[in-house]
Amino acid sequence: MKASTMNEVLFSNEVIVYLLAEAILFLLLLVALAVSLKVLFKWDFEKFTPFQFALERQAYLVSTIILLVFGMKFLLIVYFIFSIDALSVLVPGAMCAAGVVTANAYGSYLLILKLIILAFLTLWLYIHFYDMHTKNHQWFKEKSWLFSFIFVLILFEFGLDFAYFSDINIHQPVSCCSALFGQLEGANPLPFGLSIPLLLVLFYLLFSLVILSMKTKQTLLYIVSNVLFIYIAYYAVVYFFGTYVYQLPTHKCPFCMFQVEYFYVGYLLWGSLFLGTYMGLSNAVTTLWINQSHAKSQKSVIVLLSLFVLVCTAYVAIYYFKNGVLL
Repeated sequence: MKASTMNEVLFSNEVIVYLLAEAILFLLLLVALAVSLKVLFKWDFEKFTPFQFALERQAYLVSTIILLVFGMKFLLIVYFIFSIDALSVLVPGAMCAAGVVTANAYGSYLLILKLIILAFLTLWLYIHFYDMHTKNHQWFKEKSWLFSFIFVLILFEFGLDFAYFSDINIHQPVSCCSALFGQLEGANPLPFGLSIPLLLVLFYLLFSLVILSMKTKQTLLYIVSNVLFIYIAYYAVVYFFGTYVYQLPTHKCPFCMFQVEYFYVGYLLWGSLFLGTYMGLSNAVTTLWINQSHAKSQKSVIVLLSLFVLVCTAYVAIYYFKNGVLL
């Protein structure tokens, strides 16, 4: 029974494409890691020999591979969500990706790990950008060690991918999103015991603090406020703004909004939030780590986070304008 269950999941078209893409990227990164470590230990920036020039060309190869993986990883997390959402028709009780991702002990950890990897890949991209604008590759060692750390994370991710998909039991019912994110037995699911009004006040205050701390170049304050904002924003979307996306006060789910019925707005909402946060934190970390900052990047962060807040607010405003009441 378990073998046939595993085969039905692993042999679904979406999972095959996803795992094959991840396997190819992993092999590319394995090659890149071997070359990167060779260059890291043998490259002497004081020498100008043919061997050193050959190492420099290999370093460019590594950078090209990582840039390719960087772009593909962002696309693959979108496809990962699409794939597990498609599996909801196989898993009893699942209405969307929420039930599938919690179908075993690996799913939630895998999703969190994927988001962490994207954060570090964004940081690597920033350091690489600054390194390529120096004459002697001043931050080559920093980005090489960072890549080695990212590879370890991706190694764990690759193992979790197979562990997760091979352990989904399509004969065992799972909880639907209403059970997972609803208020069970009157318990308050919000952090710090917040009420919805206080949650919204904190949401808009933290957003303002993120923008203000960025504009005034208070880097440490910006990092703290940005981390708090993404944490509070998650709860604000699930337990307030999302209900206006679904136009149903009892429907609380971060995944259903990825479906066609809601015009795939989840990709816009969560994409702008996480991409804006990744870029902002990466810019802040590089400011503290290598004393480099990018003004255009800060503008992009403001645009992305503002887009996220505006879309969330627009759903509430449009609903109120049409119906004259709030949910």
